[in-house]
Amino acid sequence: MPKGTPARILVAEDDPAVRQFVVRALTHVGYEVEAVEDGLRALEVLAERSFDLLISDIVMPGLDGIALALKVAKDWPKLVVMLMTGYAHERQRAHNIEELSHAVLAKPFTLDDIAAAVARALEPARAPAQYPQPN
Repeated sequence: MPKGTPARILVAEDDPAVRQFVVRALTHVGYEVEAVEDGLRALEVLAERSFDLLISDIVMPGLDGIALALKVAKDWPKLVVMLMTGYAHERQRAHNIEELSHAVLAKPFTLDDIAAAVARALEPARAPAQYPQPN
């Protein structure tokens, strides 16, 4: 990816309000973001376009975030995956597959929380210049 080009992020989230918040938050700090409503649609989009990061909810109908992360690890092994959930038991389930996911972000989160987590997940050169890198 050329220097100065924003990272491309795909968000898979079934809750419309959370999906919209994540898209607005990450677009606000300089990322190029596309969002889909579930894991099956995420696979369709990944087959059509390339991304630098996939952010997926763990609990979704159809194909959940963990099944999506397993499929991504097999078919797109260089794609960075970050999971998010509001359920404590799902966070624990996700921690058991740390090799598939860069991080598990607990809901609810703020704009600063999601932006910092994404900046950590991506190489420093891909993070938006205007957003400070976490220490």
